[in-house]
Amino acid sequence: YRCIKGKYYAAPTSTAGQRLGAPDTLGISTLEPGHKPPTMPSGRHIAIRVRMLDDSEEIFDVSQRASGKVLFEMVCAHLNLVEGDYFGLEFQDQRPKHTVLRFVVKFFPPDHAQLMEELTRYLFALQIRQDLASGRLTCTDSSAALLVSHIIQSEVGDFEEAQCRQHLLNNNYIPDQMALMDKIMEFHHKHVGQTPAESDYQLLEVARRLEMYGIRLHPAKDREGTKLSLAVAHTGVLVFQGHTRINAFNWSKIRKLSFKRKRFLIKLRPDLNSAYQDTLEFVMASRDCCKVFWKICVEYHAFFRLFEEPKPKPKPVLFSRGSSFRFSGRTQKQVIDYVKDTEFKKLPFYRFPTDKAYFIAKELLTTERTYLKDLELITLSFQSVLDKEESTPESLQNLLKSSFEPLHSYHLDFLKELEQRLALWEGRSNAHIKGDYQRIGDVMLKNTQGLKALTAQLQKHSECVSELEKACRASRRLENVCRDFELQKVCYVPLNVFILRPLHRLLHYKQILERLCKHYPATHPDFRDCRAALADVSELEALLHSSMLKTDNYQRLLELQKDLIGVDNLATPTREFIRLGCLSKLSGKGLQQRMFFLFSDVLLYTSRGITSSNQFKVHGQLPLRGMTIRESEEEWGVPHCFTLVTQRQSVVVAASSVSEMEKWMEDLKMAVDLAEDSNGPSAREWASEVESEDDLGGSRTSLERHGNSSAHHRGNTTVHVCWHRNTSVSMLDFSIATEVPGFRLIDHLSLSSLSFTVCDEYPLASLPLLGYSVTVPAESENIHKDYVFKLHFKSHIYYFRSESEYSFERWMEVIRSATISSSRTRYLNRKEPY
Repeated sequence: YRCIKGKYYAAPTSTAGQRLGAPDTLGISTLEPGHKPPTMPSGRHIAIRVRMLDDSEEIFDVSQRASGKVLFEMVCAHLNLVEGDYFGLEFQDQRPKHTVLRFVVKFFPPDHAQLMEELTRYLFALQIRQDLASGRLTCTDSSAALLVSHIIQSEVGDFEEAQCRQHLLNNNYIPDQMALMDKIMEFHHKHVGQTPAESDYQLLEVARRLEMYGIRLHPAKDREGTKLSLAVAHTGVLVFQGHTRINAFNWSKIRKLSFKRKRFLIKLRPDLNSAYQDTLEFVMASRDCCKVFWKICVEYHAFFRLFEEPKPKPKPVLFSRGSSFRFSGRTQKQVIDYVKDTEFKKLPFYRFPTDKAYFIAKELLTTERTYLKDLELITLSFQSVLDKEESTPESLQNLLKSSFEPLHSYHLDFLKELEQRLALWEGRSNAHIKGDYQRIGDVMLKNTQGLKALTAQLQKHSECVSELEKACRASRRLENVCRDFELQKVCYVPLNVFILRPLHRLLHYKQILERLCKHYPATHPDFRDCRAALADVSELEALLHSSMLKTDNYQRLLELQKDLIGVDNLATPTREFIRLGCLSKLSGKGLQQRMFFLFSDVLLYTSRGITSSNQFKVHGQLPLRGMTIRESEEEWGVPHCFTLVTQRQSVVVAASSVSEMEKWMEDLKMAVDLAEDSNGPSAREWASEVESEDDLGGSRTSLERHGNSSAHHRGNTTVHVCWHRNTSVSMLDFSIATEVPGFRLIDHLSLSSLSFTVCDEYPLASLPLLGYSVTVPAESENIHKDYVFKLHFKSHIYYFRSESEYSFERWMEVIRSATISSSRTRYLNRKEPY
């Protein structure tokens, strides 16, 4: 145990604010109900991260001069923990860059019935789970399987074979768990009807009978140099060889414990029947190791054997000899008496629900928070910018206000209602109120009926996009203002996407209600409201569906227009975007990487510009009417090669893989058929001079000329991602992305991009997911945590951890939809929304 920034966080002392120089485990203190932690000493404050027993982390702001007792009492207050005396804080890093303390069980009583509070037993159960997973609590296979069965009964409830098996595949509780899976399930099947509290009790009942329960081994050697380990328990000092106990010295037999340099000494009481010497000697790694173990022994002896806290010895007048360390805090007897005798209203301990409906409702809550933030970007941030800009048409300002402000006000109230319901569901708020609050259908039904009253506002969002584009075309100044706003961190996706968020949010509500209706049996009390709410939102979504599709396409064309040079008026009412991506074009110089853009009437091919804006210069266009497509690998000897033939020219291109070639050919054939059936005019010639593929030098001046006007253009758009990763993306992929709610666990997902966030204002970084693979970490990667998934692309690897099994599965499901470019066949054959 080490000091923090030169200050030791030591065992709590009898005087608040006093510090001990000994580097001990923190804590032997508790809080009386209603008691506030002592006022911290003045001075510079530092943020201390504390890892709880459920592996969550909390940050506590403490004075740099505060004692360990202050911090420990803050943690107990945070947990509403009455029996905090059994726990402590510790850390073992040599020189941690960012100090992380661990909240742990310090004293393991012989009988868990002595633990009076359910919360205390729950925390002990979490400690047992940690010790099992780390291999510290060793036992037979049968005992291990029985322990795990009680853990999963507490976490997921009654046995259901498919659910239990999947849960064990996703969560690792013990080393070599796969070999014991059938045994675990056999035990789990016997726990039907057992509540989480009962499961914790049974878990502790099994664990306390194990030889390694609560044992923390301290390496040592005997006089002959044999490697041993010492440990301390409520009974006394124990000696282990490996994980086998070979001796035990009861407190009643020990006369004195001491240490001298590296030697730990146990002085026994005289016993004529004992074969042991008067004093036993063990050699440890260092004096510090000896001293730490000696102090732990002193604390264990005092906590379990004494009736009250030992009184401090008077200080010697002249000389002091030995350590002045003593146990400080309540003994176990004092803790038990206090909890039994003190009349106070116990704070109820509620677990997080395990019902899938709860996690669906929680996803609704977290996505609603993100959605409200997105609305505020328009109603507060963007409108504030427009109000200061004289070139903004008054009609545009009025349109945005009349469209967004009623929605923002409505969803602000809806979010408060959701938060209150989830708090009641979790038991965190107004627990005394009677009623069935473990449901969400009634809240959603009220919400969807309210949204139907806002249909007029929702119908204006398509108009908002077109009017904003019209105003920017009319005013270069306003165009620059909007461009600068988009470059701010808070605007993490294109501005038009935020304007269309209310339409996309209807899809999210629909999918959440579909999952709830699928989860609930028809007899469930929440099913009827969920089904009625689903009918309402489906009706509203059907009313706006056609307009939504057209506006999504229009918005996509506007974004592509910013990435292209040599084409004007790309966004026309009749043109539809279909696919964009990289193909290699065969020319006189061989295969050259080109960016292709497929629309409903034309195929453009471009090269990347040599400017600060990195826009793409149009080199040629191929009208779709009359085009034929044929595979030509054998003809040209190029893998994944096909030929596009028009009336004027033939173009040979090669995809990066078979799947990419199939997706391009499928979409091209579909687009050609649509163009043939269309009665509209053929694609007009955008560029009066299409430069030669070999004449890249001549295009440099033209590129620079066009690029200077957009020097601050984004360099991380979908077009650039496809260019760098040599892949493609279709309008169907964007359609799937709009179905993905921007929900946060540890991250924020939207439009095929994972945005890392540690605050609510804006993402700190954005990770485009195209080309990435999402998997679970392999055993060799030593990621010993639950609900962890892995994103990797070439040498880039990221690990993420979600908070529950449900959210883990949802992240895997949603990210897979974003990392794989869709084919039309795959999209149409999808059975689920994702």
